[in-house]
Amino acid sequence: MKPTSPLLDEHRALAASFTDFAGWEMPLKYGSELAEHRAVRAVAGLFDLSHMGEIAVTGPQSAAALDFALAGEASKIGVGRAKYSLMCDADGGVIDDLVVYRLGDEHFLVVANAANAPTVARELISRTAQFDARVDDQSLATALIAVQGPASEAIVSSLVPADQRATVADLKYYAVTEARVGGIDVLLARTGYTGEDGFELYVPNAHAVALWQALLTATTEAGGVPAGLACRDTLRLEAGMALYGHELNLTTNPYQAGLGKVVRLGKDFVGREALQELSQQAVPQVLVGLRGDTRRAARAGYTVHHGDDAVVGTVTSGTLSPTLGYPVALAYLDSALAEPGTKVQVDVRGRREPFEVTPAPFYRRS
Repeated sequence: MKPTSPLLDEHRALAASFTDFAGWEMPLKYGSELAEHRAVRAVAGLFDLSHMGEIAVTGPQSAAALDFALAGEASKIGVGRAKYSLMCDADGGVIDDLVVYRLGDEHFLVVANAANAPTVARELISRTAQFDARVDDQSLATALIAVQGPASEAIVSSLVPADQRATVADLKYYAVTEARVGGIDVLLARTGYTGEDGFELYVPNAHAVALWQALLTATTEAGGVPAGLACRDTLRLEAGMALYGHELNLTTNPYQAGLGKVVRLGKDFVGREALQELSQQAVPQVLVGLRGDTRRAARAGYTVHHGDDAVVGTVTSGTLSPTLGYPVALAYLDSALAEPGTKVQVDVRGRREPFEVTPAPFYRRS
């Protein structure tokens, strides 16, 4: 039986178009994905992200257990803060990229990508077995709703008690707190995947519909819209954010993907030996940004060329940027050509189109 979002009927009432995402039936768009993208950049968008995985790790040795299970250092995360991290296999390949929240001295929440959540949960159980720590996969009992865009703080603030408005305003990026939003107790994080200011709200499934309805009313009153996974993808790409299954997978390692800074080699963890060795080697291909000179967008899987007919890379994600008005893409490219300003061509359905290596993110909010 397929897992379903507790908000499925809400999306149907809004006449959403649906897509299968990692076995979940999720809203792709409600009308125009371009309009939803632009609404997030200008005002706000409301997203259902209940397909994401939420795995609690608790106990006296929970910090040490996560230090061993992940490439990053969970023990260095302060209570009420979060860090982006990676789970790697013994060969250094990326099993998943995830966010780790520290909710208490002995209480962490690991948020995994939907397709990888069962694997991450299994790996956490296995990797923490030697520690005094408990792993509880809460994914199917937890809903996740995100408000993203310049008006997101005002929207969330309008729904909290007066004595919590300062808490919302003062919440730093990659910080988390408990709050009461629309009369519902939630875990409120200032995180997101769009390149805009925004909040992610974790709530038990039983309260998801009431929370969604309160947030939807406040969002639409502010001029925002409900937004689907289609615009979430173009938003994250403009912001230069990796997507598992595109920029990251088991055959890529953190150094190729420009994520070496996430790896802490000074501790023991699964994959450390392989990553130590990889850190000392030249990287044949690295992840770069590409900017197109025409209106024809590169797409995942298209080949990148330089000079004669040599294939020098592969596009992992690409779109015609709704915000910038020109094509942008992420690609793995031969390291010798990774310098910004290098001219390359992408084979777009049989025709070579000019692109230039450019630093990502392509878009930064002002």
